[in-house]
Amino acid sequence: MTKFEKPDLHFRKDINGLRAWAVVSVILYHFSIYGFSGGFVGVDIFFVISGFLMTAIIVNALEKDGKFSVLNFYLARAKRILPALLVLCITVTIAGWFYLTETEYETLAHHIISAITFLSNIQFWNESGYFDAVSYDKWLLHTWSLSVEWQFYLILPLILVAIWKLKPGRVAAFVTISLAFVASFTTSVILSEQHPSAAFYLLPSRAWEMLAGGLAFFIFSVYSLPNKIKAAIEIIGLALILYSIMTIIPNTTWPGWHAMLPVLGTVLVLGASRQNSYFTGTLLAQWVGNWSYSLYLWHWPIAAALVYLELKTSVPAITAGLITTFVLGYLSYILIEKTSRKTLGSISSPRAFAALMIVALMTLAPSFLIENYNGVPNRSFSEKAELIIAEGSKKNPRADQCFAGELTPVPECKYGGETLGAIVLGDSHAAAIVRSVERALPNKDLYVLDWSLMSCATISGIKIRNNSNYRCSEFLDYAINKQKSLPANVPIIIINRTSAYVIGANEPDRARELVVPDIYITKLYSERTPEFFDEMKNGIIDTACELAKTRPVYMLRPIPELKINVPKTMIRRMAIPGDYGRVSISLNEYMSRHEFVLNAQNSAAEKCGVHILDPIPYLCRDGQCFGDKNGIPLYYDDDHLNEHGDDELVPMFSKIFEKEQKSQAVKVRE
Repeated sequence: MTKFEKPDLHFRKDINGLRAWAVVSVILYHFSIYGFSGGFVGVDIFFVISGFLMTAIIVNALEKDGKFSVLNFYLARAKRILPALLVLCITVTIAGWFYLTETEYETLAHHIISAITFLSNIQFWNESGYFDAVSYDKWLLHTWSLSVEWQFYLILPLILVAIWKLKPGRVAAFVTISLAFVASFTTSVILSEQHPSAAFYLLPSRAWEMLAGGLAFFIFSVYSLPNKIKAAIEIIGLALILYSIMTIIPNTTWPGWHAMLPVLGTVLVLGASRQNSYFTGTLLAQWVGNWSYSLYLWHWPIAAALVYLELKTSVPAITAGLITTFVLGYLSYILIEKTSRKTLGSISSPRAFAALMIVALMTLAPSFLIENYNGVPNRSFSEKAELIIAEGSKKNPRADQCFAGELTPVPECKYGGETLGAIVLGDSHAAAIVRSVERALPNKDLYVLDWSLMSCATISGIKIRNNSNYRCSEFLDYAINKQKSLPANVPIIIINRTSAYVIGANEPDRARELVVPDIYITKLYSERTPEFFDEMKNGIIDTACELAKTRPVYMLRPIPELKINVPKTMIRRMAIPGDYGRVSISLNEYMSRHEFVLNAQNSAAEKCGVHILDPIPYLCRDGQCFGDKNGIPLYYDDDHLNEHGDDELVPMFSKIFEKEQKSQAVKVRE
């Protein structure tokens, strides 16, 4: 322990016990244990604790003799964080060599680099959004919080030391921290509504939680509270934390206003400073608190491995995963944290710094090589696996150019010749399938007009909570008006992943999105009530029927959603012992999942004569919908068809043009 850490910072059992609360809530949340829907607030608890301790270290040192070594502070933090993190990165690098595809391995290498350089929060923010890989495919996703804390550690001492030099004493420092708290909290509230991913991952909208800990240090180190008051505020604080863990859901705007609950709860527990509390001072709480950092590091890769092995819902597997987490956490604490602390503490600061840098560079070197060699193809996979990778990744080559993102204009690409033959309207499913429609055109002179927009349900007036950039409704208004000026005999084909918007996503790590609907038309809904479903159904019907006033309208039944990435799962099943069978869902599961959409489409057909296109005869056989055909993937992920999947639907789309040609011939004879 460095000299500046000693003043007034005796070991606090309440803080150690509070760490146990935080890490257990996060672990149980990530293992999808019932009752812990808000367990992710454990990270917010850690932030407050860090702010409290770091402010105390700096201010106590400045008060003692007016001196503070910023470099020693940085080194102390690095000695605490890096050793176990580096061992984790080495471990996943070795495991990834044997089990990850080249794309996955290259991504892992990139994430290792961002984790060790403490930029992973920025990295994952850049990856967030519609095209974000499912979170459980990111083996180091949890390191984003370490990066946020490190960035805070870089800035806080510089600010406090500078303020102390200008005006020594706690008052100026307290005022500065208070102003920074207000600025960060305001930023958090605004960003959480307008740019939720940025608010979640970036320091400006997270700093207030750590600054709240700093304010707690200033306030509670001045006022000495009676024991009865301490007991009372501890109970209130823990109640706020428990309430947050048990009632907050992932759909909640975060961090924003709602994060004030666990933050305030943590501040109150810190202020109570009860060293022999039944809630934080027990032997078990102290043990888990000691291991909390290592537990946090190792729990996420294990939870991700359960998804990788398709065991996320298996009770025995979850139990084994939890036990493994605590065993690895304990071993990491004993063998890595304690050993490195003793070793690095016994040598000079320059040598400790050099040792950390050498090991960090040795850990980073393989990742740079893996990136340079594009994930190192042909490592340990068979030719069949390489074929699956190559064929599974074949998707619409113009998707990047023609598919509109959240902030980009709709390109209105043309697929084919010079004369309009069909219009495709929809979301990413439309962008994935548009080439199938092109191949079905009766002659090469015709083209398909691509009107696809990210996450856009074809429901006029549709909005998404907490997303001011969502412009689906505006785009649909444009499309409805624009199509009126186009030739009336040209069919429009509506292709959407409607069930994901109305019912919720069905990927394993997005299951909690089922709780609260994100979309609405006239008002927000806290749950999927009959009124909500009626509003969505009417929106689907009215939009289709508005288009049907001008031209033939075809609505594609939902594409089977297989829940798991098809090419990756096919390869994983080849590498893992056991007979997993082909990636598929039953037709019964399909019908149950999409019952709402099927009924809405039938109602639209009855009301205004829209036509229904059914992909099931082309993608499903004998009561099962498969993700491959003859060992070749039909999907490039869990629900988007690749070029091979598109080929399967060409005969279905061809019937549109046969039908329209017959219809036109009848009109000519009349």
